[in-house]
Amino acid sequence: MNTFWKAAAAAALGLVLSGAAQAQSALNEVLDSGVLKVGTTGDWNPMSLRDPATNSYKGYDIDIMNELAADLGVEVEYVPTDWKTLVNGVVAGKYHLTGSASISPPRMKVAGFSDSYISVELFPYTTKDKADKFDGYDSINQPGVKVATTLGTTFEKRVREWFPNADIKVVEAPARGFQEVIAGRADVFITSNIEGSTLEAKFPVVRVKNAGPRSPSPIAMILPQADQVWINYVNNWIEVKKAQGFFEENRKKWGL
Repeated sequence: MNTFWKAAAAAALGLVLSGAAQAQSALNEVLDSGVLKVGTTGDWNPMSLRDPATNSYKGYDIDIMNELAADLGVEVEYVPTDWKTLVNGVVAGKYHLTGSASISPPRMKVAGFSDSYISVELFPYTTKDKADKFDGYDSINQPGVKVATTLGTTFEKRVREWFPNADIKVVEAPARGFQEVIAGRADVFITSNIEGSTLEAKFPVVRVKNAGPRSPSPIAMILPQADQVWINYVNNWIEVKKAQGFFEENRKKWGL
């Protein structure tokens, strides 16, 4: 009999702990507070762009987060962050989730991810006046070639892997690698096909010829790793919105 009651007590304690864990979910916090806190860098065109004059945001990501907040019946609060601290903000509870970010093994060690809803490929870019100097990846991986990248991004890691012989220039947000190239302080930068298309339309930059796409990467939201209740909600929301055509419509709206 004593063994029975011990087992029963253990089971009851498990239910209590399970209920407590659920009560501590970000989902409950969002619903109770009426605010969805989203970490976003505001510097990834056309995903998330911050207007410093009005401190407002626009972009593909922003439309997604506004839609998620509307379906939750809450307001959305955008929390400024940068790429090197993007994951840390989720882990520290500064925001409930992030906008789009590449799914990567290092990030997966400390944070959770939603299901993916878009993917990107990486390309090297240079300015039009330097286009004839480069032909393929090997032409970039040379001493004297300055490759600019932003600290803490997936791009930084790839630059170091692909161009170990080049002169790598790392800048810290809010500066961006492409800005160094446009300003003439570097020769090449890499970015996604998503951002690259918007930069080509706005600035005199072009893809390096004969340098095909690399590192296809699924994109998703970053969430607290242990909060399965919140992860499940967001994943199911993504599936519903995919079925309704929301993600496809938003992709076309932003030319992705």
